[in-house]
Amino acid sequence: MTNTRMEKHSFLYQFESFISKNQKLLLILLAAFLCLLPKSVNNQYFLTVIVKMAVYAMFGLGLNILTGYTGLVSLGHAGFVAIGAYTASLCAVKLGLSFFPSMLLGMVAAGLVGILLGLPTLRLTGTYLSIVTLGFGEIIKMIAMNWSPVTNGTLGVKNIPKPAVFGMKLTIANHGLYYLVMIILIVCTVFCLVLVKSKTGRALQAIKGDELASVMMGINVTYYKILAFVLSACICAAAGALYATLIGYVDPNTFNFDVSTLILSIVILGGMGTIRGMFLGAAILIALPEVSRFLMVYRFVLYGVILVVMMRFRPQGILGWKSQLPYKLSRQVVERLKTAETEEAGDNG
Repeated sequence: MTNTRMEKHSFLYQFESFISKNQKLLLILLAAFLCLLPKSVNNQYFLTVIVKMAVYAMFGLGLNILTGYTGLVSLGHAGFVAIGAYTASLCAVKLGLSFFPSMLLGMVAAGLVGILLGLPTLRLTGTYLSIVTLGFGEIIKMIAMNWSPVTNGTLGVKNIPKPAVFGMKLTIANHGLYYLVMIILIVCTVFCLVLVKSKTGRALQAIKGDELASVMMGINVTYYKILAFVLSACICAAAGALYATLIGYVDPNTFNFDVSTLILSIVILGGMGTIRGMFLGAAILIALPEVSRFLMVYRFVLYGVILVVMMRFRPQGILGWKSQLPYKLSRQVVERLKTAETEEAGDNG
């Protein structure tokens, strides 16, 4: 390890240490900023984009549990989003339920499907698991398209009502929907932070590191893999319910393969196995098409170029450097490494 590399690692560790020590303060400042944002910028289009970023950050948090921490790559997470969105929308439109019970039912439905998907894929990893999850996403899309008596087929679900609290509808115009999405995003974020630091989070990361070693250490790999599917599905379903009420209309094409790719891209770009990376990835990939509309169709070329460059030069993601530095080297170890390098240079000379 060269001196330059050690200095780089030292800077990254200091940065991470600063964030860890001031995590509560930074979260309070972020929460205050999000609370004051609608008051200072009263632009519905801008707030809608911010809400969309928050929803996709939740998508990323959900997939990150499965891919970032457990190491199971999914190319069909739009299926879980669709289950949450359709269940919540149909319960609201056809059964007249309010938003929150509808969202919970969507989470339950997605969790059950997560169990059904997790069981047959326990022995699959890598490319094979990706293909199965890709097929799962397409199956959910086909069900939504052909189960017309329930899902209205290609016509989709229209006039999805907005959430209401004490009789007041929450919309972007009155900032109610904005605050609702932010509150649920904060709840999901806190849940993920607690999960990562818990015994369950350590077990998931151990499975990602070495599944065989995890088995030898007594970790119930089957249980934790299925749990990862369920938790990931529930978070994505909750975000899917929010997305449905935000746009007010869903159809089978709303949750196609492009959505799964975008969610996975958020996880990869922000940094797999990080919480803050999901916010950065969602902000970049959702804001980029909005600010580059003047490029018309070429904006998708720019989007692809960014992903290719990231995979080539920084595959761990923008904020994924911590995953490569699990332990901080002590000062004594750094000094020994420097001494060893000096002695090696002297011997070679």
